[in-house]
Amino acid sequence: QVQLVESGGGLVQAGGSLRLSCAASGGTFSNYNMGWFRQAPGKEREFVALISRSGLWTQYTDSVKGRFTISRDNAKTTVYLQMNSLTPDGTAVYYCARHTGAVLAIRPQSYAVWGQGTQGTVSS
Repeated sequence: QVQLVESGGGLVQAGGSLRLSCAASGGTFSNYNMGWFRQAPGKEREFVALISRSGLWTQYTDSVKGRFTISRDNAKTTVYLQMNSLTPDGTAVYYCARHTGAVLAIRPQSYAVWGQGTQGTVSS
């Protein structure tokens, strides 16, 4: 059974940084693209970033380009999200997820396995 466990969330001031980790167990981690999503209170879950199986290709939502970096370590079966220059609208629960391979990678429906989420809070 595949399991994803996020960690690294917390409280940070605007302009600060957080590094999220997502540890995977079960399955073959390197066979799958991995993504990060976030969900703010009262809002829908939104795509943040995606990384390919090898780690050579990445995709970001426009609002985080240049500030967030997704990476992975297949030997450690872990995917990371480095978040810099955070702003208060970055306050959300952050989820990692395993991509099914579907074309529309920004849609939550394109992911079959989800972690429980980690809270990131950015104060102004």
